[in-house]
Amino acid sequence: MTSSRPYLIRALYEWINDNGLTPYVLVDTAFEGVQVPQQHIHDGRIVLNIGPRAVQELDLGNDGVFFSARFNGVSMVVRVPIEAILSIYAMESGEGMVFSDSDHSDDTPPDDTPPDKPGKPDLRVVK
Repeated sequence: MTSSRPYLIRALYEWINDNGLTPYVLVDTAFEGVQVPQQHIHDGRIVLNIGPRAVQELDLGNDGVFFSARFNGVSMVVRVPIEAILSIYAMESGEGMVFSDSDHSDDTPPDDTPPDKPGKPDLRVVK
């Protein structure tokens, strides 16, 4: 099954914008394929404003988030694989969603082992 993360990011982006707020994403910069301004990375993470007034040519695709923006007056293309996005939220209210590692699909098959059978029920009649 495909990851729900890109769909949730697009939905939350639209919801945040529809409410007149500013969408921000928190990115894990250690993830392979992340292309962001290095001087703004703190503790292996970067927060990016992806609002319509801050970016150009925004693409919220199934594989990643891509756009161009200015950082300290210098135009730059930003590329963030979808798995590197840790959260999307409204800057003004903090409302949004945090993603866990299990939110994206990978090539490992699901664990099909059945759960342990429960033991004999410990029920008794009380009069």
